[in-house]
Amino acid sequence: MAWVLKMDEVIESGLVHDFDASLSGVGQELGAGAYSMSDVLALPIFKQEDSSLPLDGETKHPPFQYVMCAATSPAVKLHDETLTYLNQGQSYEIRMLDNRKMGDMPEITGKLVKSIIRVVFHDRRLQYTEHQQLEGWKWNRPGDRLLDLDIPMSVGIIDTRTNPSQLNAVEFLWDPAKRTSAFIQVHCISTEFTPRKHGGEKGVPFRIQVDTFKQNENGEYTDHLHSASCQIKVFKPKGADRKQKTDREKMEKRTAHEKEKYQPSYDTTILTECSPWPDIPTAYVNSSPSTAPAFTSPQQGTCSVPDSNSSSPNHQGDGVSQASSEQLQPSATIQETQQWLLKNRFSSYTRLFSNFSGADLLKLTKEDLVQICGAADGIRLYNSLKSRSVRPRLTIYVCQEQPSSSPLQGQQPAVGGGDSGSGTPYVYHAIYLEEMVASEVARKLALVFNIPFHQINQVYRQGPTGIHILVSDQMVQNFQDESCFLFFTVKAENGDGIHIVLK
Repeated sequence: MAWVLKMDEVIESGLVHDFDASLSGVGQELGAGAYSMSDVLALPIFKQEDSSLPLDGETKHPPFQYVMCAATSPAVKLHDETLTYLNQGQSYEIRMLDNRKMGDMPEITGKLVKSIIRVVFHDRRLQYTEHQQLEGWKWNRPGDRLLDLDIPMSVGIIDTRTNPSQLNAVEFLWDPAKRTSAFIQVHCISTEFTPRKHGGEKGVPFRIQVDTFKQNENGEYTDHLHSASCQIKVFKPKGADRKQKTDREKMEKRTAHEKEKYQPSYDTTILTECSPWPDIPTAYVNSSPSTAPAFTSPQQGTCSVPDSNSSSPNHQGDGVSQASSEQLQPSATIQETQQWLLKNRFSSYTRLFSNFSGADLLKLTKEDLVQICGAADGIRLYNSLKSRSVRPRLTIYVCQEQPSSSPLQGQQPAVGGGDSGSGTPYVYHAIYLEEMVASEVARKLALVFNIPFHQINQVYRQGPTGIHILVSDQMVQNFQDESCFLFFTVKAENGDGIHIVLK
């Protein structure tokens, strides 16, 4: 028996020795640092995430909390963001709550803060074309706003402002120490931004975002304090109630095990913290920035915009109009494509097409451009790419008589003559009229022949026996297309300005 025990001790000691020997190198390898967790955490990917994590013993405590008095949908899975259904035009309360602990942010104690509430797109694809989507909505709903404040219902808000060019944002001042509730009304519905090709599409989700700022040293509300948002869908009146009821009935039909995968429905919606909307608050008050800052271009403010003063598509006197009418070539580089977009009043899309060459842009179909830029700008961009100029309603050819010839005395050369009598041929300029009115004739003559427009009193047409007939709108409407005219100028009777006489 003693022998058996001794053998067990020998075996056990040997096994322990072998096991220890087999592990003898493990500690050395780990100690060498090849698998050191400190080195792994030093990788860039972990550094980027580490900065956003709270330090040990530090809990993230937002200074404010915003609660919207609208129930969340019960048909949202556990780890997804809440979704709230709203009725179009109905007033919903957003409670602005001071969530600071004792001693937090003493610099705003007893002072007002500014909050900007926005309704924006949740879908990233629509965010890139937000400006164009909102412009299209504005075109279809003139005079309406996407977001309004119900001021009579609101409590504690001061100095409310809405910018006519910012239809999806409202701003106001409020005192965190006092009860504050902002009642908002969303007038756009989710299905207004879905392509109606087949019908029955689900409406796009929006976001309600609140950004709050404090005053800086100059008294401007630009120092960001807090931002939070929630996901919503907007239905026609009573549609949100029906959708909420439908979701609730669907959940009641699910088994208890399936219900565990979904969030319960809450009576209110708590806006969750998010990044501030990339906009400059002072610019929102003092000017008209884009709601989609991604489209803001540094050249936008200095870009020359062509107008309707050009007398013809190929008029050489207006360099801007000539440049803007140039067709984009397939060989155009990315930089040249950006310049073409700016010259043709598509500065809002320079960032969207920042990696497009001329060939890339020209390959897009009309349907592609409408989907990217919206109906109005998509068609305009398509026509510009194809150089589809508007055909003038009337074309006339005009030549100014030489100053050496006396306009009021003697015989004048026949209209349409090819020579001035001194060996110099008459050179006619084409004038394209988009409007069949006399003022348009005077404006185009002034532009082509460098005559100050404000000095032109009347435009006459020389009739039989040399009489001067006032050119009226009706006379212009009866001009034959491609008519030829000589004209001369005479001083007005009072010496102030000139008259133009067509022959």
